[in-house]
Amino acid sequence: MSDDLLRLEDIRKSFPSPDGKGEVRILEGVDLSLKKGEVISIVGQSGSGKSTLLSAAALLTDINEGKIFYSGKDVASFSEKEIALLRSKTMGFVFQSSLLLEDFSALENIAMPLMIQGMKKKDAMDKANEFLALVGLEDRSGHRPKALSGGERQRIAIARALSTSPDIIFADEPTGSLDEKNAEVVENMLLDSVRMKGSGLILVTHNVEFASKADRIYTLKGGKLE
Repeated sequence: MSDDLLRLEDIRKSFPSPDGKGEVRILEGVDLSLKKGEVISIVGQSGSGKSTLLSAAALLTDINEGKIFYSGKDVASFSEKEIALLRSKTMGFVFQSSLLLEDFSALENIAMPLMIQGMKKKDAMDKANEFLALVGLEDRSGHRPKALSGGERQRIAIARALSTSPDIIFADEPTGSLDEKNAEVVENMLLDSVRMKGSGLILVTHNVEFASKADRIYTLKGGKLE
């Protein structure tokens, strides 16, 4: 049996063209696999389809053709409820914008996914404190997002993504809105954290230096990975 956390086979995706007379082909037969504890980065020009590929792998975007396997199981056989459960239990997300809930504290933002999964509030808060310490922001636990810097918000987003102990983290330009100093802190925090927890990471970035820290680097060009 394959030990891949995730496997994509011949993934193809297109969108209707702006004039409505044809289609724009974005992914042209992508193959990709990810193992536990592995970091993969995907680079490419703007508009090459990097975010579309990440979204498809995370089951957030339907594909036109191909197969996606999670732990060896073909997700084509899953119901919508099973896919939602898979996403909730096994995936974490970090985007260019932290997408923190503005009316909640840093600690509450980390605890929220745990409570959604059914964990009691006190237990969720205790676990959230552990992840807040992991990203070095214990002294910011009561701060709301507006009181945090951009780098701090992204570190909270990393803690939130890791809090449910996901198998896979999907990161889409997680340092794209940060200055060079904060970007480096967040880069190292994300990579160190996922490796410490043994999660797989698929990273989409335009930052070649950041991408070079991965175990494998791919370029998406002409709808295919090189």
